[in-house]
Amino acid sequence: MPVRTPTQGEANARIAGRDKPTPPAVDRQTLIEGLNRDLAGEYQAIVMYIQYSAKLTGPYRRELRALFQSEITDEQGHAQFLADKIATLGGEPTTEPGVVPRADQPREMLEQALAAEKRAIADYEERLRQADAFGDVGLRVSLENQVADETRHKEELERVLAGWNPR
Repeated sequence: MPVRTPTQGEANARIAGRDKPTPPAVDRQTLIEGLNRDLAGEYQAIVMYIQYSAKLTGPYRRELRALFQSEITDEQGHAQFLADKIATLGGEPTTEPGVVPRADQPREMLEQALAAEKRAIADYEERLRQADAFGDVGLRVSLENQVADETRHKEELERVLAGWNPR
């Protein structure tokens, strides 16, 4: 049976005392592009929460307005962090938000917000892998904190939707 020669990444991982191989390297431009997609997503969330909170009607308007508006500050903080990091890496932070999905009814708004939070979590998890491959530990830690925030947002929306009375 032929003997398999370890890859350089596997050899480096063993030398460093880790069992898993080192992820393939990510270049600066790839990381900047990914962070700009995340930034566009944060802008989208800010606009979405502002728009939805303004359009709300119905018996739960006040509570849902407070819920949506409470998310805006977190999303602004995420956006500022991302813009700063992109600039630090030598990139140009985007000024274009992602498309805000149309929603006219409160339940639709909650469902769209939940979908956006799930997308943000998935995108940040990909960015975590890229931060590892790029070797930026500080970015990884900050992104982990953002994933924690987005997970709390997602869970709150899931709880509101779970208790929503069907029509």
